[in-house]
Amino acid sequence: MSDIGVAEIPVDEDERPLPPPETPIRNALVDGPILRTLLWLAWPNVVALSAGTCVVIAETSYIGRLGVESLAAMALVFPFVILTMTMSGGAMGGGVASAVARALGAGDVDRASTLAAHAMLIGICFGLTFMLGMLIFGPALLELLGGRGKVLADAVGYSQIFFGGAVLPWLMNSMTGILRGTGNMKLPSMMMLSSAVCQIILGGTLGLGLGPIPQFGMRGVAAGSLIAYSISLSVMAWYLFSGRARVVPRIRGLRIRRSMFIDILKVGAVSCLSPLQSVLTISIFTHMLAGFGTAILAGYGIGARLEFMLTSVAFATGIASVPMIGMAIGAGRTARARRIAWTAGLVSFVSVGLIGTLIAIFPDLWVNIFTGDAGVRAASRQYLSTAAPMYAFIGLAISMYFSSQGAAKVVGPVLAQSARLLFIGGGGWWLSTHNATATNYFALAATSMVVLGVLSASSVFLTRWEPKGRRSGNSPRIVGHRRLEHDPEKWVPVFRKDHAQTKG
Repeated sequence: MSDIGVAEIPVDEDERPLPPPETPIRNALVDGPILRTLLWLAWPNVVALSAGTCVVIAETSYIGRLGVESLAAMALVFPFVILTMTMSGGAMGGGVASAVARALGAGDVDRASTLAAHAMLIGICFGLTFMLGMLIFGPALLELLGGRGKVLADAVGYSQIFFGGAVLPWLMNSMTGILRGTGNMKLPSMMMLSSAVCQIILGGTLGLGLGPIPQFGMRGVAAGSLIAYSISLSVMAWYLFSGRARVVPRIRGLRIRRSMFIDILKVGAVSCLSPLQSVLTISIFTHMLAGFGTAILAGYGIGARLEFMLTSVAFATGIASVPMIGMAIGAGRTARARRIAWTAGLVSFVSVGLIGTLIAIFPDLWVNIFTGDAGVRAASRQYLSTAAPMYAFIGLAISMYFSSQGAAKVVGPVLAQSARLLFIGGGGWWLSTHNATATNYFALAATSMVVLGVLSASSVFLTRWEPKGRRSGNSPRIVGHRRLEHDPEKWVPVFRKDHAQTKG
């Protein structure tokens, strides 16, 4: 007769039954419904980035009051500003969030705290690099892009102030990445909201002058941004080091560890190539359009501002997917991670596409905010009617980029950005040899967006996200976390063994 297995009841030394084990605390990022959790994480980012959109509108509006030359100057320097913010926030910040989320998904809080400290060191080093690079080579780069006379002078004045404090946005976005890696979207978003308000007030006051405050022009606009960043940086530093966050950067007694830098940089450093190529693409395109005159250049700059606004919408959804995917990968749940990626991609594609199409049909809704110059208005309308519907593919590409960060498999979307750069470069060269009009260049930009979106999505579909040495079917997996009774500040993972069918 075969043996019958009877479950043993756990007892103490006096043979009394022990209380039932503590129920694991479910992690919504790992176990919750995908779309609802994604939107729950994304909405604070949407609110904050909407405020960031107000900054874009306000900045362009009061820079427009300084004159068409100042608008053209902003179009010249804008790619470098965007490079700083996207590289520190979306690229390296996403790498930080991914590393922290994967560590927490595996239940290793100590590793997450050490990663946070190394992330801050990375932010300081990159900030100093940007500061020195733009102060030394910035004027020559702006002149190379086509800046002349007052346009060049205004662009140089802005860049000297903004990049003189480049460490501030880099360190601020490193802290933002740490918080987002823990699933905390609300505090970073609140700081973005307050920073936006400060930028609008301070940038406008210092740029245009108010009462006894003189008009500092473009330099004043840049100074307003730096003051706003320093306020946000101070609040997040207090929150992190006061112990209120789930992860506290381990500064005291920190041992510099190469493995920690690698864990962040294998995602963050590779990710930085994407905004770098994106800015290079915009810079090349800006240089091509500069030959058509100031009105075309300023008109394109207004259209590019809308693209930046809509990519912020995609950013809100994409960055929300990073901790969800990172924790799913850390817990060994690759199939869920992929479902999160495609859900985020669909949300970004639809939301950005709807807004872009609306503006393409009614371009004056956007153009009227910035200028009354007839030539600039005509150029802006033409660009928006051609390119704005294709912004949906930019939204898709951004979402795929962040999803790949969460899975620590970001090479594919970066190569997609490389393909867009080559497409713009090669197509622009061909157009320049055939006496093309500005409208032809606008069509080239729109087509390149489709190329980027399709290739980014294809790279996610084709890339294997399962780590090497994938666990077997009957290996334990993490299903939740619980606090230690003797140390409530520490969390440990709770495992469940998925028994595969066996013979016998």
